[in-house]
Amino acid sequence: MGAGYDLELVNLTKKYGETLAVDRINYHFKPGSYVCILGPSGCGKSSTLRMIAGHESVSDGSIVLDGFDVSHLPPAKRGTAMMFQNYALFPHLSVLDNVAFSLRMKGIDKATRHAKARELLELVDMTAYADRFPAQLSGGQQQRVALARALVTQPKVLLLDEPLSALDPFLRIRMRSELKRLQRELGITFIHVTHGQDEALALGDELVVMNNSVIEQAGPARDVWSAPKTEFVAKFMGGHNVIAVNGTKFALRADDVLLSNSGLSAVVNSVEYQGGHVALTALTESGEEVLSLVPESLFFQSPKNPGDSVMLAWNEGRLHRLQS
Repeated sequence: MGAGYDLELVNLTKKYGETLAVDRINYHFKPGSYVCILGPSGCGKSSTLRMIAGHESVSDGSIVLDGFDVSHLPPAKRGTAMMFQNYALFPHLSVLDNVAFSLRMKGIDKATRHAKARELLELVDMTAYADRFPAQLSGGQQQRVALARALVTQPKVLLLDEPLSALDPFLRIRMRSELKRLQRELGITFIHVTHGQDEALALGDELVVMNNSVIEQAGPARDVWSAPKTEFVAKFMGGHNVIAVNGTKFALRADDVLLSNSGLSAVVNSVEYQGGHVALTALTESGEEVLSLVPESLFFQSPKNPGDSVMLAWNEGRLHRLQS
């Protein structure tokens, strides 16, 4: 187990000409945690990750790792390692030499670097493929090699830029549990950029939700999902309705909206079977669209179709007030 290191972003800013991509963000990453940074395209999440890695210059503010400001150091001197979306493996090098590459650049002798690379291949379950070339590997296998290569330098922080986006859904879920296992075994901080809410919830101890170049909300994954602070977070994380009651906005979990004999009258808009539950959207008389997640067994006791009239009800205590 590695010791966890503190990483702190202080007023971190990135400008491209007049465009502000990241606007004075502050965040303290807990040592040894798995943190997911998420948000829509163009929110500043990848620029933030690339600044931490040193692949993007810092316009203002600082990146403090283990007590040192590393924002002006080259990537290899920071104590961070980055795993790229496209894996960026060298096609002409074997798996073993791909993993050992950064050690070779540091002038470490062949026997030592190969021994270290084999250790990492074992960690990601790729020992049997040491002599193969990237083109002979599947996407999931290439990803494991890229992971081993990023970890071989024993970074204090591992940075992952949408690492699962190129994989098919089945493999994506398998690799999620692999990443979580590795992070726990190594005990180092993983910072993972994604635009997938499911992925972020499955992996992140902490979530940092970005929108329009700033951090909109951050904290333990369960808090961010169950107690969104703003309309944006409630909608972006999904599974919530945003409804106005006497001019005040509230978030209401979709699984707290019940089909009832009394309540708010609405007309069914769409019905989507999702396995364990059915996602039903209905339009109220005031024109608000409300999503209800109905347990599958309950739904099929009296199925509803688009165009049907329904009554929606919820417990007032389940309304969660949003900051306007």
